[in-house]
Amino acid sequence: MIARITYVLSRATAGPLLARAGVFAVALAALVVGFPAEMRAGYFTGVLVILAGAAAILPRSPLVTLAILVAVAGWVISTIWYEDPVELWRLIALASFLYLTHSLAALAALLPYDAHIPAEVTVRWLSRALAVVLGAAVLTVLLLSAANQGGERDLLPAALAGLAVAVGATGLLAWLLRRR
Repeated sequence: MIARITYVLSRATAGPLLARAGVFAVALAALVVGFPAEMRAGYFTGVLVILAGAAAILPRSPLVTLAILVAVAGWVISTIWYEDPVELWRLIALASFLYLTHSLAALAALLPYDAHIPAEVTVRWLSRALAVVLGAAVLTVLLLSAANQGGERDLLPAALAGLAVAVGATGLLAWLLRRR
């Protein structure tokens, strides 16, 4: 096993290693944002670092899904058990980090350790991923502000508008795939 690790590290190039480092960074950020500060104060932070590292080292494994689910569970624990308020910035940050974890892990899973990646490919991928994150954040804020225009109304209009956007995006992606 040590011989295999040494062989992989000797042949590794910067692109795939940066993709895996990105998986680690955004997975750890999602886990930190998801869990309440009280839980992160002790040894539990080490567990979160190990989980993010495992997801980065093995991006094709179920560990990526586990890291995402643990971050979501941390947010649920934070809001229900620790009664932290649901804050918009935290919700957008968590959703963004979860999306970037999934997307970067998919990219890292496809890249062999010794792949040479042109800078244009990385810039194009990064710009698309950040456009999705920014677009989702702006749309979320707009939908929430539109839902709160009526005072004490519930967020049903925002939920229905979000569902319509999700269905529309799915339809658009399906149409683009068929067009190929």
